[in-house]
Amino acid sequence: MPRRSLTVCSTPSCAELTSGGRCAVCRREAERQRGSASQRGYDAAWQRTRAAYLKNHPRCECEDCEALPYEQRPAATDVDHIDGLGPNGPRGHDPSNLRALTKSHHSRRTARDQPGGWNAR
Repeated sequence: MPRRSLTVCSTPSCAELTSGGRCAVCRREAERQRGSASQRGYDAAWQRTRAAYLKNHPRCECEDCEALPYEQRPAATDVDHIDGLGPNGPRGHDPSNLRALTKSHHSRRTARDQPGGWNAR
């Protein structure tokens, strides 16, 4: 199998060569700046909100799945913040700002809607 060629780190002004995305130094710095899950509001209070929401909304509520009869929708595993601000946002625990999604639908939504999404690596 051919080896993947090295590319320049995707962080602006970093010239380090890497096998893809960010170099190890830039990746660690980005993770440090982002903070832990708890620091971003995904703490015990969020886990309670998430569990309660999934109990009341067990099926995926994405745009694609809403077209399906309720019984045919896949089981939801994630709870998404419609405003994209997470649990620390002004409506972080407001049920009208939440929707139940499958893991793949939540990942797709995150990659599409958040600045950088998964494209930033």
